[in-house]
Amino acid sequence: MRERKKRRTRDALLRAALELFTTRGYEETTVDEIVGAVDVSQRTFFRYFASKEEAAFAVQHMVERHFLTALHERPAHEAPLEAMRNAVLSAWDTIGEAIMELVPIELYLRTFQVIESTPALLAVHLRRSIEMEENIARLIADREGLDLDADPRPRVAVAAFSGVMRVTGQLWGRGEDASLEAIRELTATYLDHLGPALAADWRPRRTPPAAE
Repeated sequence: MRERKKRRTRDALLRAALELFTTRGYEETTVDEIVGAVDVSQRTFFRYFASKEEAAFAVQHMVERHFLTALHERPAHEAPLEAMRNAVLSAWDTIGEAIMELVPIELYLRTFQVIESTPALLAVHLRRSIEMEENIARLIADREGLDLDADPRPRVAVAAFSGVMRVTGQLWGRGEDASLEAIRELTATYLDHLGPALAADWRPRRTPPAAE
């Protein structure tokens, strides 16, 4: 019962923080306003979150851990890009319920938009992305039995994959359909174009004119 009460308090603080960030603005929101919305003390807030920043990225952190778990569980025979593609699609298939236990999907989307449009949060987001890419690269190197510091391929593959994920996340955030199905479909479409996009020649083959 005590643990359930703690979970309810943390979830209430998280929802209140994200609602305020997305309606008033991240910089404009104070911890006093967050705790006031839940009727608890500042001490209680800092028991669950080290800062406003940690609250802003709490759901994203959960999504990232979910993806890493899915990637770790991919069959060994899958090639690196195939494993990453299948892991992220599998993660989107199963993450919705976990997100909705914390916040509505629509609030998660609005929080993503706040992160993208707030310089202080965007800087943190980019730093976190770099750290995440390194974690993925190490996982891929371990899967393939490679020395990450000697073989550049895991980092190159992860950089390409992460670039696609950034693009699809931005397009989803600007789109009208905020569903998880929409981002899953967009992600699948763009990842399926990764191979052709890296091909040497993008121009369609032309049939040479017949000799006279």
